[in-house]
Amino acid sequence: MRVVGAVRKQSNPRLTLNLNLNGYKKPEAAPPQIFEHKGEIMKNGWIKVFAASPEIRPGDCAHNTEKIISAAAIAAEKGAKLAVFPELCVTGSTCGDLFFQDFLIKSAAESIEKIKEYSNNLDLLIIFGVPVKYFEKLYNCAIAVCKGNILAAVPKTNLSAQELRYFSNYFPNNNTIVLRNKNLPDFMVGIEFGETFSNFSPNIVASLSADSEIIGRAQRRREFIKSRSRGNICGYVLANAGKGESTTDMVFSGHNIIAENGVILKQNKLFENEPIISEIDINALSSERQKNISFKPKSENINIIEFSLPLTDTKLTRSYSMSPFVPKDPYELKERCQLVLQIQAEGLKKRLKTTNSRRMIIGVSGGIDSAAALLAICDTADSLSRPRSDILALSMPCFGTSARTKSNAQKLCESLGVKFKEIDITESVRSHFSDIGQNEKVYDITFENSQSRERTQVLMDTANKENGLVIGTGDLSELALGWSTYNGDHMSMYGINSSVPKTLIRHIVKHYSYETKNQELKNVLIEILDTPISPELLPSNEISQKTETIIGPYELHDFFLYYTVRRGFSPAKILLLTEYAFNHKYSRKTIEKWQKMFYTRFFSQQYKRSCLPDGPTVGTVSLSPREGLKMPSDLEIIEIF
Repeated sequence: MRVVGAVRKQSNPRLTLNLNLNGYKKPEAAPPQIFEHKGEIMKNGWIKVFAASPEIRPGDCAHNTEKIISAAAIAAEKGAKLAVFPELCVTGSTCGDLFFQDFLIKSAAESIEKIKEYSNNLDLLIIFGVPVKYFEKLYNCAIAVCKGNILAAVPKTNLSAQELRYFSNYFPNNNTIVLRNKNLPDFMVGIEFGETFSNFSPNIVASLSADSEIIGRAQRRREFIKSRSRGNICGYVLANAGKGESTTDMVFSGHNIIAENGVILKQNKLFENEPIISEIDINALSSERQKNISFKPKSENINIIEFSLPLTDTKLTRSYSMSPFVPKDPYELKERCQLVLQIQAEGLKKRLKTTNSRRMIIGVSGGIDSAAALLAICDTADSLSRPRSDILALSMPCFGTSARTKSNAQKLCESLGVKFKEIDITESVRSHFSDIGQNEKVYDITFENSQSRERTQVLMDTANKENGLVIGTGDLSELALGWSTYNGDHMSMYGINSSVPKTLIRHIVKHYSYETKNQELKNVLIEILDTPISPELLPSNEISQKTETIIGPYELHDFFLYYTVRRGFSPAKILLLTEYAFNHKYSRKTIEKWQKMFYTRFFSQQYKRSCLPDGPTVGTVSLSPREGLKMPSDLEIIEIF
């Protein structure tokens, strides 16, 4: 009962029965083909899926079949490649002893034929539930049809006591069926019934259900699907029985759900019977499975049945955030900000105890990164019951320091109650220029980096003098772009912001400003948030250098970073995804410009990351050479566009 159609067998498969259902002809096996990588589906891996609960009439197979066919036509029109319908939707799951009537079973067989024939006109894999009689036994089956062929008949074997009155739970072939598009091998579909989950490894699970609705069941259903899709790193398409089923003792809500790796992408409201459609990213699932050492694909007793659907563009409808590092939900965002601060504090506490450091030394610029780092340091001191006077914040103005940031740095330290000291490094840098023969009027890389390295020297030597620990302020986004001076701000004794992206740094500072009751602190944090990000290395009384004008918006770079390192997406897919997520905020030309900047800097600056100081990992993306990104420092940069 497991298979109808051409079968490709895996290692040591058990006997596979090529069942001829009610006179259906077994489709001929297609000859081997060379897979051509073309089309947006092949390039980018988004598979549009559809789940529907047609309003049926128990026992009226002709009516129900028309409803299924109509819904399948809508799915195909919307570009879906997989349509899933509920368990026993051809007859209705509440037929009771009508399942013993031959007229119903024969009518159901005719419905299979009609749906199969109609599928020949659609570029769609259709999976629906129907009773099937085989060797004097009745089975609750899921039928898969595509392009006029019946691919598989999968029986439900984990039956309740009530179901056992009508259906058999034993079948000699217990192989697992996987349906695979031969034009896109990663597009693999497995079939299950409700919560009778099998441990198999397709990246999309079609789940057919006839689950009645009671208080609390919808929440349990959602949590079950989130858990299963996360645990098996797969997509999930649940189609549940809905309107039209008998309500003699039960009511059915037609609750359909589409999920991906623990995230609900789409679900309908209870009792509305509205079909749902979304896109499952099989590239993202494949990347996650590859990285997850606990994922072990099942390879034994699997029958792979191939179908053929053309490669076409996929129009996205699902939601993608412009800030993948930042939760949308305000409560979740608040928790994340608090957790990041706690992780930073715990890491620094351990380092202070290990090194027996008396002071915490930090350079404050009046910018957002040093402000966020200082807030975490203050939390560390508080949790250790140490006075904040143990924190020494150094402001080191030079040629490009503006009055605005200089003032913000001092106000921030005063409002936090930390020890503040200003050391003007202008003459020291001039002396260094004289030593190396640098013309002070030439504003080149030497002019800029000399200031950064002098600041680091002051911090390091002060730490030696004070028996202190230099805490670095550079964040994940700057490290990704190599936007730091080698052996300047690139170096510290503990990099507290090293795995926190710029977009999240802003929210941490904003969160602190909301939570504090210190009005002076609140005011200066708001002022810092409003200050443009700048290295302030060129002579000016105002902020003349704006980082995001030079290297591009950090919100774009964080987006590129997440989908490059965390998801492993190709540049072409990230470009499409950026256009979609930012919804015309930037032109395609602008995105391409900054994306090229990102890749060029990201790969060429690995040598800086290969010798980074320690720092706490707070999220799923880390560029640490020890626990995060491991990449050669001498990669040849290739043209990506």
